[in-house]
Amino acid sequence: MDELAMIKRRQFLGCLTAFGGSYLLTACGGGSSDGIGNAAGAVANSATNNAAVGNAVVNAATTASADGTSLPSSAKIVDNSGNVWTLSGGVVYRNGAVAGVNYNVALALWYAGTVYHQNTGGQFYSWNGSGWTACLDPRTAGISPDGATIPSGTVLIDKQGRKWTVNAGVIYRDGAVVGVNYNVALLLWYGGMMWHKNTSGQFYVWANAGGWLASTDPRISGSAAAGSFFGVNGHWDYTYTPAQIVSILKSMGCTSYRVGCSSDPSQIAAVAKLAAAFQSAGMTLLVLINQGMNDNNGNLLSSEGVAYNQAYSVGSAVANALKQYGVTMYECGNELTRQSSTVVDSTQAGCKVADFNNANWPAMRGVMRGMIDGVKSVQPGAKCGINFCVADVGASDALWDGIQPDGSQGHPKVRWDITTWHNYEVYGDIFNIGIDGAGPGFDLPTYCKARYGVPFMITEWNTGPEQTQAYRANYVTTQLSNFYANRKSHNIQSVMYYVLDSGNSTYGIMINGAPLSAPYAAFTGFTASHADV
Repeated sequence: MDELAMIKRRQFLGCLTAFGGSYLLTACGGGSSDGIGNAAGAVANSATNNAAVGNAVVNAATTASADGTSLPSSAKIVDNSGNVWTLSGGVVYRNGAVAGVNYNVALALWYAGTVYHQNTGGQFYSWNGSGWTACLDPRTAGISPDGATIPSGTVLIDKQGRKWTVNAGVIYRDGAVVGVNYNVALLLWYGGMMWHKNTSGQFYVWANAGGWLASTDPRISGSAAAGSFFGVNGHWDYTYTPAQIVSILKSMGCTSYRVGCSSDPSQIAAVAKLAAAFQSAGMTLLVLINQGMNDNNGNLLSSEGVAYNQAYSVGSAVANALKQYGVTMYECGNELTRQSSTVVDSTQAGCKVADFNNANWPAMRGVMRGMIDGVKSVQPGAKCGINFCVADVGASDALWDGIQPDGSQGHPKVRWDITTWHNYEVYGDIFNIGIDGAGPGFDLPTYCKARYGVPFMITEWNTGPEQTQAYRANYVTTQLSNFYANRKSHNIQSVMYYVLDSGNSTYGIMINGAPLSAPYAAFTGFTASHADV
């Protein structure tokens, strides 16, 4: 884990939590002070509307408009107080003056005693007396229940209040065709995402900027192997002996352990001793191969080929040293999509491939491919994982499908055997994780299960270092309960707490072998009462 980067993201996402409303308005193109430029243009145009609207106010009837009256299909809306609302040039006016900050308005609506507007991005807002508040389309019954389908129903409503329909085998959203789709037999709302199946039985998921991406049926439960669900992270240079680590993990109810290793001989020697102890104990060791994107001088590896060769050498060296001790799982790289050289803006959640650096993408891809191929050159049957953070499905999709951040296709594909993810509290609930920190959430493990068809592992999870031990204990219980309840349906093979010992009380569950009582009791209490079967 890159602690500095995580703290920066925590600070940013914390701001989004505090100011989520204004962020949403900005992102959706309406109702925010960030839109002053657009609003100023609207105000400049208001002079031409004032006279006509002023006359309308004078002559307005005291009776409010009929419920459901909308603009532009009608000329005006009259509310219960006799205020006259009009729509001109994509701007809503109230009694001849611009109503709050609004722009790019496609529809104004009078419904159940409230004035609403919908912008060209599809987002609805309600008038609260002094400004606009983001909301769903008030005419709908709310978000469709998880698992709702067409047919069986005729309309599906997503978390933004958009209406999805199917007509003659084509999917429409708010009346417009959504991406390239045809021969649609089923439309499904599941896990915060929209999926469809065509008449040939192929499923697709709507990935916004990515369009419709091939997948499997997301409702099918996974089949991750039992026996390594409860795990914890450690470091190769701990002063604990391998036997002590095995003993500690057994007392915690853990059967798996994640440790990093580079091609440095001292690291390989230390991890080999750990592997031998784990092999004797019948426990699982997940080895993180720590190969980055820079050379020994700190310079970015110059090309995909150079990166591939360097990583291939490291991957094969690590696997060759550990194969005799029964190590069969490797995580190839740590948070590579979150390096300063790969992510354009670390405060973004990574849902779009455009969130990543196009120029440096080939070097990262080369490192990942090289590590996987290097391991498999020595151990063809080994399982290799690629690691992601936050909501980086923009990165995982692009790597899986051979796409560059600029959208170009036909590049080498990265195919992994395990999808691994880091999920700290600041990133949000992984089963309902927000889009770029603020948007409607989606079920990330379900998405990955259906897109990539391999087991899912959460290889780092914890709350922040600033939290009290009592808070951390409660978080441990809550998260383990959530992970455990979803392990079978979401194909989750392991969840690995970060970390066994951090040398202080920031992340570790013990210090120099002495348990931190509250989080340790919470962890061991849960594992003791929940069998890994």
